[in-house]
Amino acid sequence: MHILQNKKILVTGVLNKWSISYGIAQSLYEQGASLAFTCINKKNKKKIQKIAKQFNSDIVITCNLFKNHNMKKLFFNLSKYWNKFDGFVHSLAYASNIQLQHNYIKIINKHDFNTSHNITSYSLISMIKECKNKLNKKSSIVTLTYLGSNVVIPYYNIMGLAKASLESNVRYIANLIGIDQIRINAISAGVIKTTSSYNLPNLNKILSYTKKYSPIRRLITIKEIGNTAAFLFSNLSSGITGQIIFVDGGLSISNMNHLY
Repeated sequence: MHILQNKKILVTGVLNKWSISYGIAQSLYEQGASLAFTCINKKNKKKIQKIAKQFNSDIVITCNLFKNHNMKKLFFNLSKYWNKFDGFVHSLAYASNIQLQHNYIKIINKHDFNTSHNITSYSLISMIKECKNKLNKKSSIVTLTYLGSNVVIPYYNIMGLAKASLESNVRYIANLIGIDQIRINAISAGVIKTTSSYNLPNLNKILSYTKKYSPIRRLITIKEIGNTAAFLFSNLSSGITGQIIFVDGGLSISNMNHLY
């Protein structure tokens, strides 16, 4: 029997088949979940609708995260399809390209700082505030983070701070929603070639370092991240909440392998 049979899960952040959230959608669907998707705007809705059809879904809802009122609108529109559902994938992050440059102190400004934290971290609690009453008991929420929240990754800059905020958010949220038998966890994914990661000037160096020095000596895949997410959405993980689960081939514990 599929571990997500009869579960309804909303997936955010899918841009194309290389997106981490696309890999998550694959695993959720293979385990029996019914899926709904968001898109950024009307311009890319047709593309996401084609992707949704791969998962036998016709639910694609536009949600521009730069406009705060859209969260309420998102779940109002979702309620036209699902009265209640079983969780969501939060795969939302943002930093302007100029902030992914060398000198963090020189390039940081208040507007970019606030925007990055708003999209990357506040959007999580904003979604929960708007949909908490629509979540079934034993629902699960999964968000995505990265090692740069804990250690300095060259050029990651403001995203490191925003992801640290996101991880703290997970812990505080978990402590409050657990009483309603709702869980939340974050997956700290290893670096993967995605539309977003291509903005990092040193991406190829990070990929090369990962393949050479991580314990498994290779890059991870979006499907491996997806399989972990499927577990976290399932009742098999019913005792896990408020955690940061590393799916990075062990890179996070092996920062001196280059000395061997």
